[in-house]
Amino acid sequence: MTDDRTAGGGPTPHTPRVGSADDILAVDIGGTKLAVAVVEPGGRVAAYDRIETPGGLDAEGLWRTLESLMDKTVADSGTTSLGGVGVGCGGPMTWPEAEVSPLNIPAWRDFPLRDRLRARYAGLPVRVHNDAVCVAVGEHWRGAGRGRDNVLGMVVSTGVGGGLVLDGHLIDGASGNAGHIGHVVVDPEGPPCKCGGRGCLEAIARGPGLVEWAQEQGWRPEQRDVTGVDLAGDARRGHPIAESAMRRAGRALGIAIASATHLCDLEVAAIGGGLSQAGAMLFDPLEEAFRTHARMEFARQVQVVPAALGQTSGLIGAAALVVAGDRYWNAD
Repeated sequence: MTDDRTAGGGPTPHTPRVGSADDILAVDIGGTKLAVAVVEPGGRVAAYDRIETPGGLDAEGLWRTLESLMDKTVADSGTTSLGGVGVGCGGPMTWPEAEVSPLNIPAWRDFPLRDRLRARYAGLPVRVHNDAVCVAVGEHWRGAGRGRDNVLGMVVSTGVGGGLVLDGHLIDGASGNAGHIGHVVVDPEGPPCKCGGRGCLEAIARGPGLVEWAQEQGWRPEQRDVTGVDLAGDARRGHPIAESAMRRAGRALGIAIASATHLCDLEVAAIGGGLSQAGAMLFDPLEEAFRTHARMEFARQVQVVPAALGQTSGLIGAAALVVAGDRYWNAD
């Protein structure tokens, strides 16, 4: 990773750096990973670290793990002071209070994340939003939607979520959940969803759901430690069930994005998260389904693309909640 990237990049190892009081501590909390970065005011990542989200811990154990990761990343960055803390976390959550109950992190139920961070970083602005909302913000601010006013950002990983930027500003909705495309119904007769509904995009396209479906069809049926990454790898190698799983996810995503486009008059839909790295195996059937269902002339102009900032989209978006709050923060 070189030192000349405007956003998403970090300094080469051992490169001296003068910290800024405007550096932002950015945190991305999901069912698969805990990631932390120190982000410069222009969106460049100065330091980054991540770990797998640990299982088997209680609420306080998970919090202590996050504290240690934040401390290490700040120390690695060389920053002397921080200008604020921005966080993306899996939902649901109360917003903007950010008592979080991530579906895929059972240790945290009504966990007072924002209050804990405010106590730890007293005097600094602390802003917490849904992790997929932060992807949307990051891609609009410094990624695939830069220079556009109407952007849907999505995460396709352990879960499926989204966020909306319309007319150049983040849309929160009545409860902070606007853009939650993971619970758009794409197949009324489809599988049950953790939300209690049936046939939601998340129920079909999230990584663990795809793995479960593929195993039911005979793909690696006896293995219990396989993931969506393994499934995508086998699809690239031509395994017919794995290929079918990717087509199934892509089709569901294309239908959901077509619906969102007709509703919101989008310019760009940027897709991040671990499963988005499957490449053409996912994006080809997605594009086919999108073009089949996006029939209005204005909808056909939308660009559906991978998140340009890759796995740092959510972190850069979390930082933007503080750095560019006039566009992306509508509370407090």
